[in-house]
Amino acid sequence: MDITGRTIVQVRWATVPEMEREYWSGHCLVLVLDNGLVVLPSRDEEGNGPGALFAQDAANCYRVFPIDDEGPVFAP
Repeated sequence: MDITGRTIVQVRWATVPEMEREYWSGHCLVLVLDNGLVVLPSRDEEGNGPGALFAQDAANCYRVFPIDDEGPVFAP
């Protein structure tokens, strides 16, 4: 499945049915792409739980988007 060139059209919390389908508890951010694909970060390739999203900006500042509903955590 190639996602090259796709556009993220929505970032939202996973719904209860999405979490139940994966047998996950807690919260998980999801990325919705322009072709309808929903991307859920997982803690591993086996899908053993939701995972956090990490990002790094041009100033090498890291951002962590955690798996709870506390909101983003910013770290220098």
